[in-house]
Amino acid sequence: MYRASDGYPLFYRHWKPVGPARGIIVAVHGIQSHSGWYQRSSSAYAAAGFEVYFLDRRGSGMNFRQRGHAAHEARLLADVRQFLSELKWSRRNFPAVPLILMGVSWGGKLAASYAATYPDDINGLALFYPGLNSRLRPSRWQQWKLQSASQAGWGHITAPIPLNEPHLFTDSAHWQDFIRRDELALHRVSVDFLLSNLRLSTLLKDRMAEIRCPTLMLLAGRDDIVDNTANRQSLQQIRKSTVEIIEYPTARHTLEFEPQPETFIGDALGWLNHLPNVRPQ
Repeated sequence: MYRASDGYPLFYRHWKPVGPARGIIVAVHGIQSHSGWYQRSSSAYAAAGFEVYFLDRRGSGMNFRQRGHAAHEARLLADVRQFLSELKWSRRNFPAVPLILMGVSWGGKLAASYAATYPDDINGLALFYPGLNSRLRPSRWQQWKLQSASQAGWGHITAPIPLNEPHLFTDSAHWQDFIRRDELALHRVSVDFLLSNLRLSTLLKDRMAEIRCPTLMLLAGRDDIVDNTANRQSLQQIRKSTVEIIEYPTARHTLEFEPQPETFIGDALGWLNHLPNVRPQ
């Protein structure tokens, strides 16, 4: 657990490699999920020598205070930056290794926004089926209602997340049941969180070209949550570093829940292994 600058206690899961870390991954999750969804891939990265810190977003996962709420997108970015700063300070006497920010689903929007805002903080950006461009977009009327509610002091009021059908995430009956039974999954978010999401979209539209580190994007070909075509177009704005995009034609949104997740995990590790300054195995 680490404590944000406003006093909010933030929890995370941590996977350590057996030997010295070859690189460090800090990951952020989707709008409904939490770090517990990604234990298989995180364990695999750790087994390959990468240290993994998977953060639970404030109001999500193991963080029960102000459930589903974030006052502003700057607060969400600050939570990530504070963790990275404290991590770098704690490792100041260790050999330098690459720091990779990984964003999964909606967390991809947060991770990309961070990389565009603080491009010198990280050495790699991994975006897995990222919510840079969603298929579910609020109308102008809905956006106006959100603005009006926030201005009226109702920013903490929550609304259902329109992603409560497990089949949107996976075809697997086992993992659909896991999602239904998951007590840590988030099902409602606040008005202010929804506005923060819209402002992050605007931030990315304006600053995507500021990303300077190597970037990987993995896409699920049968994704009904994010817009793969728009995501590809967004990454075309990155011209200051290398971009690699891999799509899995038959996969549903959550690659973690595919029958053979080792395929995408292997591709991710292949990219990680070729980042500059990754320690050899």
